[in-house]
Amino acid sequence: MLDLLTSLGADAMATLAAGVSAAAGTAAVWLGLTERGPSARRARAIIDRRDDLRRKLRQPKRRGLMDGGVSLSKQVARRLKLLSGETAKQAQLKLNRAGVRSRDAVPVFLTVKLAAPLALGGVAALLTYGLDLWSLSSNGKLIASVGGVLFGFFAPDLYLKNAADKRRQRMSRALPDALDLMVICTEAGLNLDSALVRVAREIGANSSDLAEELELTAVELGFLSDRRQALENLEARTGIPAVGALVSTLAQAERYGTPLAQSLRVLAREMRDERLMKAEEKAARLPATLTVPMVTFILPSLFIVLIGPAILRTLDALSNL
Repeated sequence: MLDLLTSLGADAMATLAAGVSAAAGTAAVWLGLTERGPSARRARAIIDRRDDLRRKLRQPKRRGLMDGGVSLSKQVARRLKLLSGETAKQAQLKLNRAGVRSRDAVPVFLTVKLAAPLALGGVAALLTYGLDLWSLSSNGKLIASVGGVLFGFFAPDLYLKNAADKRRQRMSRALPDALDLMVICTEAGLNLDSALVRVAREIGANSSDLAEELELTAVELGFLSDRRQALENLEARTGIPAVGALVSTLAQAERYGTPLAQSLRVLAREMRDERLMKAEEKAARLPATLTVPMVTFILPSLFIVLIGPAILRTLDALSNL
């Protein structure tokens, strides 16, 4: 190669150098124009993640008769104007806390809540007045019908409340571990958005509910103009007091630049102490709770075993006399 270069003249070497320089300059300009900056890549990744998450959460999993029922519910809710006002907002909040985020959930829930009293009241009236299954009196039939209407009125809210309470308990059990992981991520140099995504990925196997909420919060932090609003949405969706303390800590760190890792570590320790205190409280209530079953079920059996033979012998002796 060296011999080849020495054999070339000065003009040829200059031409070759100019060609190499022109190719390198063209490649540099091309890469500069085509390669996106880190901010553009981050924005594109956030938008893609948001779209994927929304598609996964709102993907319809129904077919056949369910489509017709959902369409009918949407038409009824639209004609009765159930989707506007404070009732729809409260229903959306209840559904979010119960883990139901389908776009058709609100009209279906409001329609079911409207139709359930009529349906259950009609079924109760049919069974009592029409078929006369239990041979009740007129007052009994009236009470059964009214009871069916009341049960249909409260049943949807009770179902959502039960589902929300169970989900809240699952997230409360996993929250201290999530805070510990968040402390590790922030001490490793990750920002809040990346730390939430990483923690959600790690705790997804143990608590899918909390992982889902953290992923939604990370997505909202990326595209909402007010980052505090995203944190407040997390508190509203979960309804856990400990999450309210976490939101206050994160908002303070975002606004004033306070050390996030130390605040999260203190908060995680407080949550673990609170969980231990609740366990000790339940253990302290256990003797008083066991008193009623012991008196009701154990003591009568014990008395029968101890006093039963003596009573039988006494009855035999009296019968012989």
